[in-house]
Amino acid sequence: MQKINVVIALLLSILLTGGCKKVLDLPEEREYLSENINYGSQILEPIIGRTNLMGTFNSDDSSLPLTFEIVNARYGDGRPVTDLFQVRPTYVWIDAYDGYEQSLEAIEAKRRLEDRPLFEVRESGQFILWASSTNELIEPRPTDSSNLVQDIRFFDLKVSNTGGTVYLRDFQLIPWRERPYYPFTDTNPYTGEPAPDPTDPANPDKQDYIRPRLDNVIGANSNRPLQSNDNIKDVVVYIRPFEGGNGHNLRLKFMRPDGTFMNPDEFNETKWDQLVHGFNLVKTASYVQYDVAYPIPLVNIATRYTNENGGSASIDIEYSRRGFGGGLTYASFGLDFNIYRAGDWEIVFHFRNELPKFEDE
Repeated sequence: MQKINVVIALLLSILLTGGCKKVLDLPEEREYLSENINYGSQILEPIIGRTNLMGTFNSDDSSLPLTFEIVNARYGDGRPVTDLFQVRPTYVWIDAYDGYEQSLEAIEAKRRLEDRPLFEVRESGQFILWASSTNELIEPRPTDSSNLVQDIRFFDLKVSNTGGTVYLRDFQLIPWRERPYYPFTDTNPYTGEPAPDPTDPANPDKQDYIRPRLDNVIGANSNRPLQSNDNIKDVVVYIRPFEGGNGHNLRLKFMRPDGTFMNPDEFNETKWDQLVHGFNLVKTASYVQYDVAYPIPLVNIATRYTNENGGSASIDIEYSRRGFGGGLTYASFGLDFNIYRAGDWEIVFHFRNELPKFEDE
């Protein structure tokens, strides 16, 4: 009798679990897909030449995972858009960068080149424009700052799971031209030409500059603190490529008013070997040079070489001299910066009107 009861219990268990759907002819369970899924904005304005992550997706409690697909890419006048989907090699991290790597080889071992479309949507629903994009591959927005519908790239997004499919219509992609470095206050973002002077924008002989931070930098002639702002530009910065490097050099240079270069040894408190995440330090009478990996910084995390939020590399050039009474007086100047395009680059601090004061009081 006990065995019969056990058999009956097992049959009831099978009937109520695995077999109930077949016996009762119940429909298969389907995932949920909300009709109200959305993005915070459907206008995307990436900067060509750097990795841009865009789009805040709201699933509205839809069942995950979701599948995303870009469809119907076209210009505002109906022409098909194809340039966004060209496939190019781009760097993808395969191990975490932490800022403690001891060589370029150690950095390169943590990333590899993969062939990816220039623009794509990720599994999370975020859009990405890869750093392999260039002005030549993707035409940026017009230089005259117009925003005509025929120049705008539109696309729709197909979002699906087993519960169905929803189409989000009429995303807009309006890319900015490449800005290979930051700060870019010296550059017109529409044309790539020099930016006008903010105090005299109609004067073609004047321009805006990158401004460094200055702390107690006293002028050798004026004996006053040097400044860098809209009205007074005692010190400005140039970030520019140079010829003759090995393809991954970064140089720091310090220009006098006459265009010649100062000896970095003048900045006697600077810890050159701790300034940037670079290797094979070379210091000459006119520059300091490193071998570096690009972009700078490599990722957006805080390290000893970046500002607090990790968004930019951060350098401070420091020096001291004897003040009145024989005590040391400290001064410094510096810059938070990014360089997005690989190559040989130099950062030049130009003392336009006078040198800093190095002499003791």
